[in-house]
Amino acid sequence: MVAAAVAASAPALAQAQTTYPTKTITIVVPTAAGGGNDAMARTIAQKLGPMLGQTIIIDNRAGANGSIASEFVARAAPDGHTLMLGYIATHSMNPALQKLRYDPVKDFEPVGLVGYSPTLMVANPSVPVKDVKDLVAQLKAKPDRYTYASAGNGTAPHFAAELFKLNAGVVMLGVPYKGAAPAVSDTIGGQTQFMFPSLFTAYPFIKSGKLKAMAIAGPKRVASMPNVPTLKEAGVDGVDVTQWYGIFAPAKTPKPIIDKLNKALNEVLADKEISKRIEDHGADVETSTPEEFGLLVKNELAKWKGVVQQAKLTAD
Repeated sequence: MVAAAVAASAPALAQAQTTYPTKTITIVVPTAAGGGNDAMARTIAQKLGPMLGQTIIIDNRAGANGSIASEFVARAAPDGHTLMLGYIATHSMNPALQKLRYDPVKDFEPVGLVGYSPTLMVANPSVPVKDVKDLVAQLKAKPDRYTYASAGNGTAPHFAAELFKLNAGVVMLGVPYKGAAPAVSDTIGGQTQFMFPSLFTAYPFIKSGKLKAMAIAGPKRVASMPNVPTLKEAGVDGVDVTQWYGIFAPAKTPKPIIDKLNKALNEVLADKEISKRIEDHGADVETSTPEEFGLLVKNELAKWKGVVQQAKLTAD
């Protein structure tokens, strides 16, 4: 009976692979338009659409730290026509922080990794601090002086800032936004003074002088900004937040469709023009199989659950 069932399903799976896609594909982005995630999704879509023979539209569904977009995709038809650019917040940090209405592992099929980007501390250029050591001294002397922006509680900028506070022994009020783009905008405008965005999000504003890079929240300096120290070099250890990005489909999407998407995605990322555009913003392109990406998600979820417990982080 099992053999008969497998034999009966084989033509359907083959059909799914050969006919897919049959209509417009939507890539849901869990952050506001104008941010790093949005730019990455649009860059990929420009090449992925023609490769698959269909138009790809970007659907920004910001809010609830990525939960709105994640839940929408988790409930979408598993036919490969609704995808998601997920990242460290939607599939590891936010689920580690609080109970959500979606499961980051069970409700999704990993398609493939896109790449990594380090997190860094940036400041409004008008803030009168020379370096991280100076900031720590000022925060200890006047704990109510500065605020930091985040893309929402449960996101990488939130986790990085809270780990910085914990390991530096300082107090700084956090202001959560609905995505990195409005958080960066208010940091540039001076409504908030600091932020811990991904390098992919912040790099254009650092190059233009609208933001000042203070330190890398990762294990090593980055080639694009060799003079910017790591937080460990600046005297604050224990803040290592490297963001990752990847494409997901709803759970139960047929394996032939996942494999076809993975092959196309990896070919897009191998394109020198596409990879250069992503890397010029401060992200390192890296591809994977669906299985490798799925293992990464599980490992990251376990890692950040441990951090939440150790640092006593909450969603409030």
